[in-house]
Amino acid sequence: MSGDGRAGTGDEDGVRDARRIPGPRGAVDDLDLEAVPPPPLPPPGTGTPGEAVPEQSGADAAAPADEDTASAADAAGTAGDRAPGERDAPGGPPHAAPDGPAEPGKDGPAEPGPDAGGPSEPGTDRTPADAAPAPDPAPAPDPEPCVSTAPALPHRDLQALLGAWALSVCSAEETAAVEDHLPRCVPCADEARRLREAVGLLHSDGTLDLDATLRSRVVEGCLARRPAHIPIPEWVAPYDAETARLDALLRDIGDADWNAKVRLRWFEEERRTDRWTTVGGVISHLTAVDGLLSAALGLDDPLGAGAPLDPAERTEAYWAAGGSPARAVRAVREPWRAQSHELIRTSSFAGRNAAETSVSYGSFALPLQDAVVDRAFECWVHGWDIAEAVAYPYPAPSAAHLHLMIGLAARMLPAALAGRRRAGLAGPARELVVPGEPGRSLHLEIEGHGGGDWYIALDSPAALGTRATAVAQVALDAVEFCRLVAGHISPEEAAAGQEGDREAIRDVLFAAASLSRL
Repeated sequence: MSGDGRAGTGDEDGVRDARRIPGPRGAVDDLDLEAVPPPPLPPPGTGTPGEAVPEQSGADAAAPADEDTASAADAAGTAGDRAPGERDAPGGPPHAAPDGPAEPGKDGPAEPGPDAGGPSEPGTDRTPADAAPAPDPAPAPDPEPCVSTAPALPHRDLQALLGAWALSVCSAEETAAVEDHLPRCVPCADEARRLREAVGLLHSDGTLDLDATLRSRVVEGCLARRPAHIPIPEWVAPYDAETARLDALLRDIGDADWNAKVRLRWFEEERRTDRWTTVGGVISHLTAVDGLLSAALGLDDPLGAGAPLDPAERTEAYWAAGGSPARAVRAVREPWRAQSHELIRTSSFAGRNAAETSVSYGSFALPLQDAVVDRAFECWVHGWDIAEAVAYPYPAPSAAHLHLMIGLAARMLPAALAGRRRAGLAGPARELVVPGEPGRSLHLEIEGHGGGDWYIALDSPAALGTRATAVAQVALDAVEFCRLVAGHISPEEAAAGQEGDREAIRDVLFAAASLSRL
């Protein structure tokens, strides 16, 4: 080296063959990733048995093993740092140009690398083919059972959504997260199953109201096992059933419903009449009229001795005496229910001896067996009025009991028709009939629940109605006919199938409506 610090000409070859210092590295963001070679692949025979080795093509397949081990830092160097004649192979590290064989001493002889089949050098991560395989790593522990895979919904939130999920009110995203979580969490899956079963109990297809025939079926089942020592007579059974049904309604409604406005309707002087009261007023009305039967059986009359016999007058007197619509619930319901129980008990013990006992209503009288069926009919009608006022389901009586009520009304029609004829409200009699003999009649056909066929004598209450002497026919639904008899609909509103004598049909329909009263 000369005094000015420059190498002499004699040492140019040594300087040229010396290793070069790489140029400055570029920034990571500026690094050309396409120029970085892929990681070297192990040669055949050194990998795990059964492991597939990807195929190489192009320049990578022709590159020597020692060139595959070149570092990425040398590939990222600048072109100015390389010796003349060197270039970058596509996708690989720099290597000598294929102009000719490399000059001896240029870069030194190629040292055998680990890919050449020799033993691995200390510090390398290569394993010889004949080395013992490494032991299998320990299996990873199972994930926690209550860890959700949903990143936005942790386990606590998913657990809080189980109730909403059971009710099917979650959003689509929440539903998917919960359903993805349940197979991985046993406690949450058990809780979700219990909640779904509870929701199934909330959605009942059937009504929650008791069947109207439940009481009679239970009583029949009990009596089939042990017959009653003193059975209830057949003509008392409708009153027993209807008072029990009305009492169940009164137990179900709230205290505030006792002040609900109830409309009582009946037919009077060729037109419908109504009267507004409360639930308590209706029960007081039933108590006052039922007192007529109590007096006939020798029991205490709630109005006392000397009370009027007309049902409307008795009701007004009872309201004035303290049974007003504004009375407390217990003060109205309990006396009525105790009185109905006593009527049923006394009639049952009296048996046949009391069936023909006359019960006076002032302007007419009925045998006790008919009077009890009449009170059962009125109890059902007014129970229907209360149910409409408080929006309570109230079905019709059983078929057997409804048939008895319709039969009583049909037997009362000839006398009601004769009374209207005397008042000039019905057409005159067409024939004179000997009592007990067949005469002109109307065929009353009641369809549906509790229906049947009745033949109404037209010219005399003592005549006998028969099919052969029928001059007209009227067909009505059973409940529709009862509404007509109760005064809830007018004769013109009754949906009746009519055939035959129009005057006879009109007289019978109006006579049916006249049977109603307060």
